Amino acid sequence: MKPSNEEIIAQNSVFLWIALATGSILLIPLIAMQFTQQVNWNLLDFIVMGALLFSSGSLFVLVSRRCPRNRRLIAGAVFVASFLYAWAELAVGGFIKSGI
Repeated sequence: MKPSNEEIIAQNSVFLWIALATGSILLIPLIAMQFTQQVNWNLLDFIVMGALLFSSGSLFVLVSRRCPRNRRLIAGAVFVASFLYAWAELAVGGFIKSGI
């Protein structure tokens, strides 16, 4: 049976919540930049972190819809670990050493 338009919108409204959470999280460094010189982000930093947050959240939702309920905690842990690794790698670049 084909889902109705209302059901499709209700299922996909989670992506709106992810976008709102991403924007809210990005407000933290934006506000911090107004009060201290230690936080110095440029436009590219906000774009990259926004893409990382939104894509991680969206991919988790898509994967958790496909996996059984008892495996969602494992999937969540994998996504959190992947997000933290990517964040640390982008921040300091110390884990992957270039050969050049």
